[in-house]
Amino acid sequence: MDAARTQAYDAVRAGRGAAVRAGRDADLRLRPRALATEAVHAGREDLAGQGLHAPPIDLSTTYPSYDSRGEAARIDAFAAEGADPEGPPIYGRLGNPTVARFETALARLEGTEAAVAFATGMAALSAVLLVRAAAGLRHVVAVRPLYGCSDHLLTAGLLGTEVTWTDPAGITDALRPDTGLVMVESPANPTLAELDLRAIAHACGSVPLLADNTFATPVLQRPAEQGARLVLHSATKYLGGHGDVMAGVVACDEELARGLRQVRFATGGVLHPLAGYLLLRGLATLPVRVRAASATAAELAGRLAADPRVARVRYPRLGGAMVAFEVHGDPHEVISRVRLVTPAVSLGSVDTLIQHPASISHRIVDADDRRGAGVSDRLLRMSVGLEDVEDLWSDLDAALGRRR
Repeated sequence: MDAARTQAYDAVRAGRGAAVRAGRDADLRLRPRALATEAVHAGREDLAGQGLHAPPIDLSTTYPSYDSRGEAARIDAFAAEGADPEGPPIYGRLGNPTVARFETALARLEGTEAAVAFATGMAALSAVLLVRAAAGLRHVVAVRPLYGCSDHLLTAGLLGTEVTWTDPAGITDALRPDTGLVMVESPANPTLAELDLRAIAHACGSVPLLADNTFATPVLQRPAEQGARLVLHSATKYLGGHGDVMAGVVACDEELARGLRQVRFATGGVLHPLAGYLLLRGLATLPVRVRAASATAAELAGRLAADPRVARVRYPRLGGAMVAFEVHGDPHEVISRVRLVTPAVSLGSVDTLIQHPASISHRIVDADDRRGAGVSDRLLRMSVGLEDVEDLWSDLDAALGRRR
């Protein structure tokens, strides 16, 4: 260790390292950090100064305060503007320090000003719809396919919204004075259809575009850079990455985030602190997991495409760990014969999952609408995990049955 580094190390250990840290932080602000670095460090920058390495889990539901006048003023400010209350926490439904770390980190990865976390992805989407409806903008323009429950929420009008379904070319013509949102998903669930988000954002004009980025994650695509004002994630999937947490999050600008925080407070769709901790931990390995699973998925997609038992394979141009394929035989038989691959709904875990969308994830969508969006009755959706590619192929080969 040279003399300069020794002095810096001694200064930090002696509690005199503020200038050293300030210089380092200034240098980092001037030099943009790579996504892999942000995934590991975002939301954790203050830990070393507290003498911590792992982020703490704050499980408090309430917090003591002897300044009730000051607390009242902060609550008034939140109610009026939706900004995060300055100062110490007040109550778990207003915000939680552990969840805030995850929100900070996800916003950095998506390249947005803010992010607001919710108990599930559907709670997150519901909050967006409620915010726009509260402004008198109840009409939504949407492009199929979407995740089945997102489709159902819009079609059923459960939150008082009205939806116009269209293709990307028809978005501009579908807009009305009361249109509050345009919603798309790319790559789409479950067909993996890809959309030109930049062109769609242009077609939206001043209407906010919400892009569901669950399948791609910020590792493969950052919709905000292409004009989307809101980026939705079912954080249950890749952001968590281990099949042990349910959550949703919306990355957006601060103006929209304020409304989402107010809805979260009013409706109670808050994220549990332990879930926030697991999501922050999941983000640290997100780039490594997505890239490794994507390499395996691309290999499996190629093998499936060359297999005479498979009628069609869909795999995104931008890559990813999702593969959709249609079989000539009975898809239910394939599901029944897998042994290493897990037959289960959901996706984005470290283990490989397979499911039949027409029976499960998109069952709630009208059959004609489902088929019209490309979700055929022979389609299977596979979320590729981190297993060895040869072991996965051996299982799929057996599950597909005898070669034609």
